[in-house]
Amino acid sequence: MHESSARRSRTRRKETGPPATGPDEKATLRGFLDYLRDSVADKVAGVPEPQVRTGGVPSGTSLLGLLKHLAFVERFYFLGEDAGDWPATMRPSAQDTIDGVLADYRETVERANRVIDTCPDLALPAPRAPRRGSAPSMRWVLVHMIEETGRHAGHADILREQIDGSTGR
Repeated sequence: MHESSARRSRTRRKETGPPATGPDEKATLRGFLDYLRDSVADKVAGVPEPQVRTGGVPSGTSLLGLLKHLAFVERFYFLGEDAGDWPATMRPSAQDTIDGVLADYRETVERANRVIDTCPDLALPAPRAPRRGSAPSMRWVLVHMIEETGRHAGHADILREQIDGSTGR
């Protein structure tokens, strides 16, 4: 067996199916969002420096950059915090560490989940950073965050496979 094929077969992981969720709309949406959040965080965990911050595609997108960006997106939509320079959210600084970015993401997700959990009606507006226009509904934000996190989970799948052949969720 070719060396890279042997490495890829050793690192292949079992695919996990969709999450079990609660019976209502909010529990279903949050269950799928949490599933995707965990998928992205798991793709970053265990990747050594400098590969975790090295761009794997011409745009320079890296695993650490994706996770840092998603923390900013969570804070923007669920906590009403302005991200400022959106392109900069994709670029980890020299001071950003894997453990630090993972901890920040997980803490941000916990805070976002508290906001979701306390929302009595998904038709109500989500927190909003100061901007023009009205805030979208919490329902819209949850669906958008599933789309946004799912899109970046796909990017993370490809980047991680390029690094060490690891596949699966």
